[in-house]
Amino acid sequence: MSPSYYVYISDSKVDMLLPQIDPGFGAKRQTEVGVNLSVLSAKRTTEGPPNDRITRLEAVVRHLHDHGDLGTVDEPGQYFWGSLPMRWGAFRDDPASSLVFFGGRTEDTVLALGGSYRHVFDHVPDAEAHGVGRSMMSSMLDGLGITSDLEDEYVADAVDGDLDHVDRAALGRVQRAVERLRWPAQHVEFVAKRLLHGESPDGSGRSVLLGTPLYAAVVD
Repeated sequence: MSPSYYVYISDSKVDMLLPQIDPGFGAKRQTEVGVNLSVLSAKRTTEGPPNDRITRLEAVVRHLHDHGDLGTVDEPGQYFWGSLPMRWGAFRDDPASSLVFFGGRTEDTVLALGGSYRHVFDHVPDAEAHGVGRSMMSSMLDGLGITSDLEDEYVADAVDGDLDHVDRAALGRVQRAVERLRWPAQHVEFVAKRLLHGESPDGSGRSVLLGTPLYAAVVD
């Protein structure tokens, strides 16, 4: 199996989840990590504190795969994984230049993934010193230029209590953001946290899924 070409790893998500999965992970010991996903299927044996980011990521993804609520793009759980052609890069409409955005689709689902550009492997340190983290849904929607368009809906729904209307509006904006992408497509494999999921408001019967990745890797 050829080495994985990771383009994005969220160390902050891994560092948050790993102590919950295995509080003793950093202790001196010998361990073998293997994940039954195409990118993460190679077995790794380490001795001593396994602090490199790939080993830590593998431990988290293995736990999600074996014990967590890990679904697919068309049937997501709290987390979901997939492997499909996606267009991705720094989102051009983000005024802070801190949002990396992945967009793609299956037959049934329009998919968008977003996160902080600092987790991209070719990120230049301090490039987003003026920006903010982009894994939170509110910050991601702001980077996509969605929040300002939804302000009137949020105000109205605070009175009416119709949060579904806000969700539908956000899903529509996410779908249009994916449809506007013009970068060349690459085949990307990922595991991501679900943020927003629902039926497209365009009446097509497709779903729209917004998530933030733990990792993304380009595969052949």
